[in-house]
Amino acid sequence: MAEPTIYIVDEVVTKPGHARGFIDRYLAEYAPGAERRGMTLDRVLVSPPIWFPDQENIVTITWTVPGVGAWWQMTAMGRHDASIGEFWTEIEQLLQSRSRRMTAAADDVDGLNNV
Repeated sequence: MAEPTIYIVDEVVTKPGHARGFIDRYLAEYAPGAERRGMTLDRVLVSPPIWFPDQENIVTITWTVPGVGAWWQMTAMGRHDASIGEFWTEIEQLLQSRSRRMTAAADDVDGLNNV
């Protein structure tokens, strides 16, 4: 039986005019390390779907990992990776806010609770 997918969702509100620059840097500088930690990029969404020069955008980036074991491994590796904090510090001037959530399909939650 396949492991249930866990989704890691980063939601970033960029400062006006900085959405494209943020995405370029995120994909070039953050994504390779995330992939080494076992995360698979699912999608990058921009809301509203226009590059505003004078308004904020919300960028939603979704990653996946296959199950609880992969999630714990990814989490443990991230705790020992100083480059993650350095990345967020270096680009904070592009951002208004950021958050991260972990999600799963409703049908998978009961199984994920039995760890």
